[in-house]
Amino acid sequence: MQDAAAPLTHRRVLKIAIPIVLSNATVPILGAVDTGVVGQMGQAAPIGAVGMGAVILASIYWIFGFLRMGTTGLAAQARGAGDTAETGALLMRGLLLGGTAGMVFILVQVWVFLGAFALSPASPEVEALTRDYLEIRIWGAPATIALYAVTGWLIAVERTRGVFALQVWMNGLNVVLNLWFVLGLGWGVEGVAIATLIAEWTGLALGLWLCRNAFGGNQWRDWPRIFDAARLRRMMQVNGDIMIRSVLLTGSFTTFLFVGSDLGDVNLAANQVLLQFLEITAFALDGFAFSAEALVGSAVGARDRYRVRRASIMASQWGVGGAVLLGSAFFLAGPVLIDVMTTSPEVRVAAREYLIWVALAPVIGVASWMFDGIYIGATWTRAMRNAMIQSVAIYVVALFVLVPALGNHGLWAALMVLNIARGVTLGWRYPRLEAQVG
Repeated sequence: MQDAAAPLTHRRVLKIAIPIVLSNATVPILGAVDTGVVGQMGQAAPIGAVGMGAVILASIYWIFGFLRMGTTGLAAQARGAGDTAETGALLMRGLLLGGTAGMVFILVQVWVFLGAFALSPASPEVEALTRDYLEIRIWGAPATIALYAVTGWLIAVERTRGVFALQVWMNGLNVVLNLWFVLGLGWGVEGVAIATLIAEWTGLALGLWLCRNAFGGNQWRDWPRIFDAARLRRMMQVNGDIMIRSVLLTGSFTTFLFVGSDLGDVNLAANQVLLQFLEITAFALDGFAFSAEALVGSAVGARDRYRVRRASIMASQWGVGGAVLLGSAFFLAGPVLIDVMTTSPEVRVAAREYLIWVALAPVIGVASWMFDGIYIGATWTRAMRNAMIQSVAIYVVALFVLVPALGNHGLWAALMVLNIARGVTLGWRYPRLEAQVG
């Protein structure tokens, strides 16, 4: 494990970032394998059921993404301050919160599923199969949510190779068990669910082993510290701010899709294709943003203003380089990638027309990505939340002005305005962040 006080170098930034990028690259594989394996059954309903069930659970679990980010920032600061006891206690708080939340979902699963089906109705056959899938998968909720805390803690202590190993184990085991249970034993949709359930719980076991340093002393069972009211309030405040920010960001992309649906089926399909480019961007730039989280958090914990600035600059340099590389790749290879993702001639033509926006998106959005990482590491989450509120307000105005005038080009321009606003509102606050360190 990297010493928190070790010199800040480009090698250290990449040591954190590269495993995250590789870990993210494995995520789409699992969904493709799930679909492919169930598709061998030769029926449409099982495919729809697995897809629907996975989306429902992902939507529920997404709410707890704040646990990953909050744990990273707080644990990185405790590590930078040399507070080993608090570093271990933070992991325990996250595990307890995740496990408790998962148990609550198990207890209220009937109402959760009823609400999900009310929002996304399907045929009786698909709903019945989806319910079978969910009734198995929901038992993995405590493990899945607790893994957010594990992942956040590993990033905070700069053990992102562990995050990569964890992702490879879970996805790899899931794939093997899928093939065995579905194609070998003929368990169908239930087989996919059981495979994922086993992967989730064994993943938590592996994650706890990777975090074994946190259990080396008695800090993990220092209950007065773990349940200290002031520390719990601080954790909840940080996590609450991050959750509000994430809800606003997701709502902005949902609004993008809803507005795009009014611009015709072809534009809607083209936008959906091009949004995959933005997903690739997020996966790639996440690595450098996570580097900023860990390194800035450690520097803030050490009350070292110089290291905060150096960590912010070094991580951002790699982020900018990655953004330029991605933008160039999208511009040059975009037409080929579009043809791979769709065979519809009219969608291909439309996607090419708007390709310039996703080529510009990484460069335009890199500041917002990197500042997010810096602010999470510094646990300046209230400022991050307020900046998001301001940015979304600007985005809404841009939608009202640009879409009627420019159509789908206006919609994409408004999304770029959102990212510019995020970068500007966060950048404007950054000097105050530095000033409060040291």
